[in-house]
Amino acid sequence: MRSLSALALSAVTVGAVLIGAASPAGAVANGVPVEEGKYRFSTKLTMTGIPNPDGSTRNSACSGALVAAQWVLTAGHCFRDVNGKRVSGRVPYPTTATLGRVEASGPGGVDVAVVAVAQSPVNDIALARLAKPVVGRSGKGIEPIRLARTAPKAGEVLRLTGWGALDGLSTEPAEHLQTGLVTVESVAETTIGVVGKDPSPSTSACLYDSGAPYFRETRRGPEVVSTESAGPDCPHFVEETTARVDVSADWIRTTIRGR
Repeated sequence: MRSLSALALSAVTVGAVLIGAASPAGAVANGVPVEEGKYRFSTKLTMTGIPNPDGSTRNSACSGALVAAQWVLTAGHCFRDVNGKRVSGRVPYPTTATLGRVEASGPGGVDVAVVAVAQSPVNDIALARLAKPVVGRSGKGIEPIRLARTAPKAGEVLRLTGWGALDGLSTEPAEHLQTGLVTVESVAETTIGVVGKDPSPSTSACLYDSGAPYFRETRRGPEVVSTESAGPDCPHFVEETTARVDVSADWIRTTIRGR
């Protein structure tokens, strides 16, 4: 199994951190580039100076989605201490959120620091708190994605957006936001299994896509159903494990209102 963890990277010496991969993986493999102006809630999280047990550090990345003016939904395992334990509270290493644009280093959008993280008590979901709100004037039209209120059903088609690497040999996140469609294959108590649908049956999430949103496209707009958690090396034709949002929705709303 491939873990999409922000910590599944090669260690390097302190002061000379590089992004690297411990095993082959990729981003939204066999996906397509997102058009300018679409899915502006999609978030790239860039982590630097992640500590290793041997005293060295490394860099990494995750994906996510803006769910409130100052909060990004992502994977819980994106924020862990030196021993691999998930952490809440002050962000454990410098993390920057990039959203509102489809090119990582392109014009428009915003780049803002993540200052705190909260872990869901239910599944592999976390909320990253931004240093300042990005909705409205500062975000130039960035709108949060709504939370799903109903459980997904087998056969339902969802859209995925992510900033992960582009294929199984890549060792860096994509420079352009990618997307693809998947089908819900199975529904468990806290997770959903999905398989690729379009543009390919092997469309699948990969390294650095941890926390990427899977969402319905409704008349009222998109609503996030689950977030990327783990899966096999990509691209692949089998189930990807994603964390259900509806079972953590009350906790998400309480956390957003209370901080």
